[in-house]
Amino acid sequence: MILYPAIDIRGGRCVRLVEGDFNRETAYDSDPTVAARRWVESGADWLHVVDLDGALEGKPINREAVAQIRASVDVPIQLGGGLRHLVHLEDAFNAGVDRVILGTGALRDPELVISAVDRWGGRIAVALDARDGRLATDGWLGQTDASAVEVAQRLAQSHVRHFVYTDIRRDGTLSGPNLEGLGELVEKIDADVIASGGIASLEDIEAVASAGAAGAIIGRALYDGRVDLAQAIKQFGRTRAPC
Repeated sequence: MILYPAIDIRGGRCVRLVEGDFNRETAYDSDPTVAARRWVESGADWLHVVDLDGALEGKPINREAVAQIRASVDVPIQLGGGLRHLVHLEDAFNAGVDRVILGTGALRDPELVISAVDRWGGRIAVALDARDGRLATDGWLGQTDASAVEVAQRLAQSHVRHFVYTDIRRDGTLSGPNLEGLGELVEKIDADVIASGGIASLEDIEAVASAGAAGAIIGRALYDGRVDLAQAIKQFGRTRAPC
C-alpha cells in the first residue's frame, strides 16, 4: 500500500481542516516545502497536495507553492483542488505534477473526465468526497444527492483507474476511517481506491490495508506526531508505483 502524506495549502501555508470546515483550521508550516522535505526524508514515495483555495475558487490559486514543492523534492506528486478544465490539467502536468485529482469538475462535467483519461490515462484520479455517502462539491461547501459508489462505478467504466475516497465527517477528526464505505467501494469497482479521512494510528492504517485500499492519505496524525511516517512505511508501505 502506498502512504501519501497530505499537504493542504491555504494562503500559501500548510494547514489542516476539521471536516473540511475552513473556520476550523490549524496551520502547521508557513512554508509547505518544509513539510514536503520532512515527509520525503522520512521515506515518503508520493505526496498528496491539495490547493484548498483553488477548491473554493474553482481554479488553481496556489500555483507558486505547488511549484516550490515540486522543485524541493524528487518524488511523485498528486494534486487536487480547483482543477476543472483541461487547461488546468495541462498547466499542472507542465509544472511537474505526476497525477491530478478531479473533484467538482468530474461531477459537473463527465466529458472532462473522458477527455482527460483519453489523453493522460492513469495520471487522472477522481476524488469521491462523501458526506453520509453523498458527494460534496466546491471545497466541500456544496452537497449533491449523488452516491459515491454509483458515481465511481460509472467513472470506472470510463477507465478511471484511481479514486480518492474521503469521508468528510471523519476528515481531520482522528476518529478512524470509514471502513464500511471504503470496503463497499473496493468491492464494487475495478480500480485502485486511496483512503482518506480519520486515520489516527498504525492500527487504522492496518485496517485500511485489510479493507483492500491501494493507498492511504495521512494528514493530521502525521503533523500531530500520532503516526511516525518512517515506521508506517516500514510496516505497510511499498516501493514507488508508476502513475
